[in-house]
Amino acid sequence: MGVGRRMKKQGPPPDLGAIAGKKRNAPEFDDSIRGKKRKASGEVKAQSLGRGSANGTANFKKYPKGNLANGNIIQLQKSRKVPTRPAPMMSGALLDESSDNDAADLLGGNKSDDDDELLNGSANSMLENGKHLQDEFLDSGSSVYDSDPQHERARFSEDEDESDAEEKLTAANIEGLSRRLDEEQEEEAAEAQLELEEAALQTNIDGDRPKVLDDDDDDEGAVSRLAPDLQLLRSRITDAVRVLDDFAKLAEEGRSRAEYTAQLLKDICLYYGYSLYLAEKLFNLFPPREAFAFFEANESARPVVLRANTLRTHRRELAQSLINRGVTLEPVGKWSKVGLQVFESQVPLGATPEYLAGHYILQAASSFLPVMALAPQEHERILDMAAAPGGKTTYIAALMRNTGCIFANDSNKSRAKGLIGNVHRLGVKNTIICSYDAKEFPRVIGGFDRVLLDAPCSGTGVIAKDPSVKTNKTEKDFMQLPHLQKQLLLCAIDSVDHTSKTGGYIVYSTCSVTVEENEQVVQYALAKRPNVKLVETGLTFGVDGFVSYMGKQFDPKMKMTKRYYPHAYNVDGFFVSKFKKVAPSPGAKAMDGAADRTGGDLVVENKRPIVSGDEKDDPFGDFNDSEDEKYIEKAKRNQLRRKGIDPRAVNGKKRPNGRAKPGETAELNDAKGSKTQSYASSGPVTKVATNGGK
Repeated sequence: MGVGRRMKKQGPPPDLGAIAGKKRNAPEFDDSIRGKKRKASGEVKAQSLGRGSANGTANFKKYPKGNLANGNIIQLQKSRKVPTRPAPMMSGALLDESSDNDAADLLGGNKSDDDDELLNGSANSMLENGKHLQDEFLDSGSSVYDSDPQHERARFSEDEDESDAEEKLTAANIEGLSRRLDEEQEEEAAEAQLELEEAALQTNIDGDRPKVLDDDDDDEGAVSRLAPDLQLLRSRITDAVRVLDDFAKLAEEGRSRAEYTAQLLKDICLYYGYSLYLAEKLFNLFPPREAFAFFEANESARPVVLRANTLRTHRRELAQSLINRGVTLEPVGKWSKVGLQVFESQVPLGATPEYLAGHYILQAASSFLPVMALAPQEHERILDMAAAPGGKTTYIAALMRNTGCIFANDSNKSRAKGLIGNVHRLGVKNTIICSYDAKEFPRVIGGFDRVLLDAPCSGTGVIAKDPSVKTNKTEKDFMQLPHLQKQLLLCAIDSVDHTSKTGGYIVYSTCSVTVEENEQVVQYALAKRPNVKLVETGLTFGVDGFVSYMGKQFDPKMKMTKRYYPHAYNVDGFFVSKFKKVAPSPGAKAMDGAADRTGGDLVVENKRPIVSGDEKDDPFGDFNDSEDEKYIEKAKRNQLRRKGIDPRAVNGKKRPNGRAKPGETAELNDAKGSKTQSYASSGPVTKVATNGGK
């Protein structure tokens, strides 16, 4: 095959500017020139890419089968890539054989036999010719060119331009490309850091020193009047906690630990709504990170827990019944055999038929713990000194299987009504409900095998239930409450019979986490009652009590007590301790046979006024009976009236005229029989003794 016409043109191409411009300005292609072309095997028709047919559809070329090098031209066209945004083209088809002839005619070329070789040649020769033509157009500087043989290289991103995509990595430019890549990475890192600073977020990179403390407090008053930025407070709290955990590495130079602690407490008060006094008291109980977890846990409510009443049903049967009613629940844990934790309920848990039938009671999981530590046995005498609303009392009755005797006491009569309702609803039959001041209970009755004292407290362990504790507890409360708790604990110890064969135990518990209400009260009881000792609670989990706190040292056995925290066990904050009474209380005095009723350890409080040595030690004090007689008589009459007895009655029977019979004298005694009142008349005197009109 001879050399083609295009292969002969090896020199620089002629100036095509004028011709190309003329071609672009031409409205139509000259049909006379198209008619002079050689028709190899049938006419080849083409239409300009910029124009459509009359009906709006494109007219494509029609190639006869078997010609044009066995369809190689069609395969070549398929392999070409048409750009999505083509550059301005010459009118006429540029992708076919006829367009090449037209361009050749415009350049002044003549037809020769080389055209036949081009049409009948292989596809490879056509590719080379097309590439050569493209190079000619590129060298001419004209905007009219076709880059169809070139395939665009894959790009790594949309932001990458064409020069970056076509640039190849060579030994010469590797250093420049590496430098440029490093610069881009530095710019991206700087932008990311700027975004973090704008959002007031600090990274947790090791060695980073977060900015927690302010340099100046000039505008502190103005800033404090504004609403706090919760996101900024949260970020600053976490940063302060991280600094306090690793103070040597992360603290700013010239800053003390006390400054970070003060700033953290201030932020906690603003973020969670605590008073500064209570926040500091609770913060000192834990390390900084655990204290933050404790404050965070107090913001969410504890799970709803119910206790199955084994006097009426079993936990498995109760769970199946509630599941059938649309309640989602599961056992509260391996440590309890009667607790069920409720996740979701389609019915009100306080109004189901099972609840009304006494199959369960809504009770916090932490309230199970004191009763489990008490471990009541059947046929025992047990005292619950603060029983309302009855969750612990009914649990004790269930463990005792309605045997023995339980004295459920509560000083608040209105709360005692709820206690009565729960006792009846749950089917408890071995409980006596009373309403005495718990401090008087050794005088009322004693000799119990076990005593449970769930003492009234500040409620710092149940802040999730009562958020008002955050602000309404002051230093005065933490002085008065521990004083009351110490008195109640001593009375509980004195009410236990140390000679009991199965018991002799006292359980002291609070729903508080402060040391003043827990370890200090226990330490006081150990000091005042050397006849008791701490024993194991029998609970399988919990944090040991403090042996030392803030420079104070407690009994080494204080670690036998148990503490429970919301963030650790997902229960209310609680404290449980257990005592064993081994001997009678020192200084006990027997009076009026009370030793037999109380186990021989009744403590009598001496409330007589202090008198000087020369004065007579009168057991009734220095009162003048003659002057006080009328007041004493009036008080006796009032006391009889309060008991429903008419003071004018004789032997409990009232006379029509309200007076005693002639010759009779009525001696009306009060409840204790200490004084008498006489009614005398003329005639013989007959003494009739009455005991309160009974």
